[in-house]
Amino acid sequence: MGIELGIDTFGDVTQGADGTLLSQAQVIRNVVEQGVVADQVGLDAVGVGEHHRDDFAISAPDVVLAAIAARTTRVRLGSAVTVLSSDDPVRVFERFSTLDAISAGRAEVTVGRGSFTESFPLFGLDLAQYEVLFDEKLDLFTHLLAGGPVTWSGTTRPALRDQHVHPPVEHGRLRTWVGVGGSPESVVRAARYGLPLMLAIIGGEPARFRPFVDLYHRALAELGTGPGLVGQHSPGHVAATDDEALDQLWPHYRTYVGRIGRERGWPPPTREAFQEAAGPDGALYAGSPTTVAAKIVRSARILGLDRFDLKISQGALPHEHTVRAIELYGSVVAPLVRTALDGPEQEPSDAPAG
Repeated sequence: MGIELGIDTFGDVTQGADGTLLSQAQVIRNVVEQGVVADQVGLDAVGVGEHHRDDFAISAPDVVLAAIAARTTRVRLGSAVTVLSSDDPVRVFERFSTLDAISAGRAEVTVGRGSFTESFPLFGLDLAQYEVLFDEKLDLFTHLLAGGPVTWSGTTRPALRDQHVHPPVEHGRLRTWVGVGGSPESVVRAARYGLPLMLAIIGGEPARFRPFVDLYHRALAELGTGPGLVGQHSPGHVAATDDEALDQLWPHYRTYVGRIGRERGWPPPTREAFQEAAGPDGALYAGSPTTVAAKIVRSARILGLDRFDLKISQGALPHEHTVRAIELYGSVVAPLVRTALDGPEQEPSDAPAG
């Protein structure tokens, strides 16, 4: 199997034609349209993230994915991520097995702890239980993945005894990735359950994650839990030229990263740092199709990737720019990446942006 190429979106609240922010309802409708475009241009996957805050519109990814499923035929449909720590694993499984039925086997889920914590107070959970909630709920979820009656007990929810969960997955097993931000413990946890590893690389040099990939494969081998899959999720944007992509993205990236940075005590973003992140060694995959393809190929070779997901729609970047980026990513970037990885080791050559 060659590399899979997908898009991820958090349903960032975006600008309309007049420069004002769209309603969250309109953003959700636009995300459905973006998923349809991804299917039309031959991308392999669409991931929809879960948040519970005013700058992201999507709090129920599975509902949005079901709308996309009804209008597509081939693209895989998953979450990016489902915050399992603050959800009920049984309900998560039921929702995604239902999505799998609607889409005729195209559902997948990425479970994680998320990069924000607003879901904990929203659902009445104690942040002091941050680790144990995820550990126990992931353990229960893997029991559900096995199919059949489930018997499980823990400290964070009532026990189950010979309990059937419906609907079952029609064929095979629901593909479940574990989202990891760079914790060795999280990497080993994914290997322990034999689950695919999705690396959330949103800053720094992607190459620095190679030790985590090596740790994952060593743990898989020692535990005998399977060959494993490795994916990467990173932000980016595609336009006809490098300058156009960066000029379109920068003002929205600055606002988006600036807001999150203020919440987390980061320094304000600068154009210089932005340009560096978009350079060959950075984690921002923004530029012309040839530039973005070359960066993906480099990461795929360094990290041994089975999947690369481009996080589109940075901040308030207008829907029209995002749609064009998806078209270029599917019709130009993806063929360049697949050709480069299937052939001798060389960089993708120039191709028309279309």
